[in-house]
Amino acid sequence: MIYVSSLDHYRELVEKSPALLSYFSTPDCRVCTVLKPKVLELTARKFPEMKVLWIDIERSPVIAGQNSIFTAPTLLVYFEGNENLRKSRNISISELEEEIGRVYELLFRK
Repeated sequence: MIYVSSLDHYRELVEKSPALLSYFSTPDCRVCTVLKPKVLELTARKFPEMKVLWIDIERSPVIAGQNSIFTAPTLLVYFEGNENLRKSRNISISELEEEIGRVYELLFRK
């Protein structure tokens, strides 16, 4: 997981990464604390080519604002620089796996 705190760095990673998941959270969010290791385990196990970014909304409000993030946790999934999936609050790991998997398989399992 890559910690990102600058908008320029964030945009560069989104543009240059074929597959990227952005994890927006806050330090006080209990759901975020529980969900984060599950997301990391899922991406490591099922989507090894996917970069995972972590953005602290409180420390990086510009990145959150530019991406219209209003709640934590929020996940944004990008493929080839385009936002493909947005999930907030109550996030099912099995649904996340299925939704990412559709595009990921097409991109990486040719």
